[in-house]
Amino acid sequence: MSNVNASSKAFTHKEIMVILGGLMTGMLLAALDQTIVSTALKSIVEDFDGLNHYTWVVTAYLLTSTASTPLYGKISDIYGRRPVFQFAIITFLIGSFAAGASQNMAQLIATRAVQGLGAGGLMALTFVIIGDIVPPRERGRYQGYFGAVWGLSSVAGPLLGGFFSDHATILGVTGWRWIFYINVPFGIAALAITSAVLHIPKVKREHKIDYLGALLMVAAVCTSLLALSIYGPQNGWGDSRTITYFVIGIILTILFLQWEKRAIEPILPLHLFKNHTFSLTSALGFIIGAGMFGAIVMLPLYLQVVKGNTATEAGLKLIPLMLGIVSTSIFSGKQITKHGHYKRYPILGTAIMTVGILAMVTLNADTPFWKLSIFAILVGAGLGLSMQTIVIALQNSVDFKDMGVATSSNTFFRSLGSVFGTAIFGTILTNRVGHYLVTNFQELGASNPAALQGFDPKALEGIQNNTAVLQTLPPVIQTTAIDAFVHSFHIVFLAAAPVTTVGFLLALFLREVPLRTSADYASAREDAAGESLG
Repeated sequence: MSNVNASSKAFTHKEIMVILGGLMTGMLLAALDQTIVSTALKSIVEDFDGLNHYTWVVTAYLLTSTASTPLYGKISDIYGRRPVFQFAIITFLIGSFAAGASQNMAQLIATRAVQGLGAGGLMALTFVIIGDIVPPRERGRYQGYFGAVWGLSSVAGPLLGGFFSDHATILGVTGWRWIFYINVPFGIAALAITSAVLHIPKVKREHKIDYLGALLMVAAVCTSLLALSIYGPQNGWGDSRTITYFVIGIILTILFLQWEKRAIEPILPLHLFKNHTFSLTSALGFIIGAGMFGAIVMLPLYLQVVKGNTATEAGLKLIPLMLGIVSTSIFSGKQITKHGHYKRYPILGTAIMTVGILAMVTLNADTPFWKLSIFAILVGAGLGLSMQTIVIALQNSVDFKDMGVATSSNTFFRSLGSVFGTAIFGTILTNRVGHYLVTNFQELGASNPAALQGFDPKALEGIQNNTAVLQTLPPVIQTTAIDAFVHSFHIVFLAAAPVTTVGFLLALFLREVPLRTSADYASAREDAAGESLG
């Protein structure tokens, strides 16, 4: 009976803040590494000559963190939140050290995948633990802290990535490698803090882990991504390999869904989709993830390639994006706690995000920074209003016994959106850059043949693989090449806007359910604890 009492005991604000400190440290690690690579990507691909595969440095990380996210909730039910959270930190640190030591693009992508395995636990368990200890009505007051972590990582990541990659070497080590090595002291600090403060009463449930489901899901996502981001763009969408991988991806997805219907404890319980709020927030999470990474990966690349900023400058110029995320996340959190209404914020958020993304279609080589700042603030504000709010709506709508798996599943869909968003937008960018480079130089040759004298057309391929080549070109040719990148970014933003518009339409159908209070939550927690003992 002591387990029931322990699990149903309400935590004081002070106790929650102490636990929050440990969670935020771990979450900062994972969030930072989603963004720290963005400004360093240019230096990395120039070292490894791999612009065609640059999005895989981000995608590999997102893919494994996505696939592992639903597993962590159940594993932590069996072994306890703290040891599993710390296992995730250690896995993340091993991947970080190995990524820093990578010698080629293939090794870097593989070690980023190991990092992602750890990050999946850090991201998922943070929200599961908060769901364990804070009732939905009170959760808004803590939402701003997580918004702040996301905001800090969205700027500190690119800024640190820029600082390190702008230095050829630091302490005898190639500058960009420090974006991974810097995780080691942070990780040790996270381990120390969680050991000291992460003491959560354990309500043990016997679970069977759906390893086959996880394997089928990873295989389905991987094969689909190979078709979308490698074979399709390189070999053509009608190529036999592209079609084969698409078909295999569809077959594996069907097998995954069929298996989940029969699995004793599925990795993604299909019965949850009968819950209107779960289905809507899953779709919204997917869209928000795609929109967020479209901005975080594309903006630094635009600033460095088109505007000629250093990586550090590109990181600093993402501060408006952070301000948008943090300010609206804190504002919406306080308003939800005060008034108990949440539906309006995802509606506003997705609308504002769409306006910001559409505005970015006007960016060109001469766009002043103040104008870019306004667009970035709009995108950030949209993310801040939407991201944490849909988690509150979801956790309020499911039974306490489903809290872990429902929250993990929502994180999974947001990560899945990030994976596909990064891969698809990256594919569109590289595909359009190739197209516009050819057409722009054909037009230049027709209008000013003298400008192309002595220029080797094979250099166009070099520009695609290594943007450092741009700085070595004559002014007229350099302007023509940069113009190809500008038009390509326009296509990416035009492709992203309809996605966030769908998010806005979905948010309109969100049902507003009164948020549960501390008394309701204590009762639900006690019932769940009693069931687990029974």
